Amino acid sequence: MTRPSADTPQWLLVDEGWGRSAVDFAALSEPTNCREYVSMHHRLGVDAGDRLLDVACGSGLAIELARLRGASVSGIDASPRLIAVARDRNPECDIRVGDMNALPWDPASFDVVTSFRGIWATTPRAVAEIHRVLRPGGRVGITVWGHLKVSPGAWALAPFRLATTEKVDNQAAMVSLGRPGAGEQLLESSGFADVKRLNVPCALEFADPEVYARAMAATGPAYEAIQNVGEAEFRRVAVEQAQGQLRDGLPLRAEIDIVGYLARKLEP
Repeated sequence: MTRPSADTPQWLLVDEGWGRSAVDFAALSEPTNCREYVSMHHRLGVDAGDRLLDVACGSGLAIELARLRGASVSGIDASPRLIAVARDRNPECDIRVGDMNALPWDPASFDVVTSFRGIWATTPRAVAEIHRVLRPGGRVGITVWGHLKVSPGAWALAPFRLATTEKVDNQAAMVSLGRPGAGEQLLESSGFADVKRLNVPCALEFADPEVYARAMAATGPAYEAIQNVGEAEFRRVAVEQAQGQLRDGLPLRAEIDIVGYLARKLEP
């Protein structure tokens, strides 16, 4: 197997973590994000006639939901295996494998750009690229992790901490855009105006501990934990974690604090 060199662009490594279980992610993990997607599309007023780009589109469920609202939708993600699912769900859409820090579209190509927990504090250049491809007056909506430690469903993310200390610390740095003022500052410094912060609904639901463990194992943060302890141990810990949350006759439910930002590109 060919291993990446030190010069390999970081975005080319994403598929290793996010794409290895693309079908599990698409069928078991991503559907739990529907509340988040629908809420942001509503707040952005996504409608027929909008040209919309979804950045870090994953397996394309948000693209599909925006398309069902009448928008003409494009998408980009670094994982070829997730993009294969996104294209299968949205065969008429322009969905590309690529780097969100160098979007392959012309300036002013879109009316709306979204990104659902795909932009991190460690990827600020992506926000400048979003500004470039939006038309003047265009809208942007992004979501980021909020205050995870106080979230009622924080238990659901606990297995990610099986990663090495270095990886856990990096995860904390990545999600720091949810801190008060952080996202606002990034958007404003990239040229956006009328920045609004809002709470976005997010409730992860799973049929049982085994389905929960399988769904979480398909995510990028889980891959970092799996690299450290192995997949069998990750799933064992996840199942054990979820068993303490069982409720008779009800699905496992984990409500997570998600922060959304809405803004617009200024007219000339």
